[in-house]
Amino acid sequence: MKYKLLALDLDGTLTNTKKEITPYTRRTIIKAQQKGVKIILATGRPTYGVAPIAEHLCLREYGGYILSYNGGRIINWQTGKVMYENLLERSVIPFLYNYAKKYGFTIITYYEYVQKFALLNVMTIKRVDNFLSAIDFPVGKCMIVGEPIKLATLENEMHNDLKELLGVYRSEAYFLELVPKGIDKAQALSVLLKELGNKKEELIAIGDGFNDISMIKYAGLGVAMANAQDIVRQNANFITASNEEDGAAAVVERFILHKW
Repeated sequence: MKYKLLALDLDGTLTNTKKEITPYTRRTIIKAQQKGVKIILATGRPTYGVAPIAEHLCLREYGGYILSYNGGRIINWQTGKVMYENLLERSVIPFLYNYAKKYGFTIITYYEYVQKFALLNVMTIKRVDNFLSAIDFPVGKCMIVGEPIKLATLENEMHNDLKELLGVYRSEAYFLELVPKGIDKAQALSVLLKELGNKKEELIAIGDGFNDISMIKYAGLGVAMANAQDIVRQNANFITASNEEDGAAAVVERFILHKW
């Protein structure tokens, strides 16, 4: 099978524990693009948290894509065009705030914009006295941050109460993600592939976290990192080396560059 697209999770997959992409992995990803393979950076990060990596990997030059907010937004990085976006309903945000307040947790969201050929490198953190009155912009997702055991209890409560309205899941033990209902990486990838005229059999997807399972199962070749959670590895077609051992680059070399 000739693979034409490569979807890459970032944290724990493309980047090492220092949140860096090694020179070797960067060179390998660029070689794949030079062969015509389109790179899709698929992450729970907001778009401006992905932008520096997109530039570092030359996605603008080769025509790659950013799939941010865990699939809530798709951007053609070469043109800056937002191809797809799914936002939280404004009416649900007070409920999220009240849940966080009830447990004494911090709730955050992101204010960002994307301009054609603009790159936002710095995310400014702003503390506000009134979370609800401060939100006068479209919201892609909210996050509640707190102690893992208490957060697990909140996750169950919110899922039971709000499962018909939005998605509730933990990306890390201390991060509770609150996103529009139906959002996941596989769903967004299916939208993108339909737009591009590609088949899922032409896609490789690589990840390590719970939120990567859907795209790993969806892709023609689903790959889990050696450092992935057990359930992620169980759903993969292939297990590569860890993110400390350039595991993503090894997949590219084997299945795209055919070096071994």
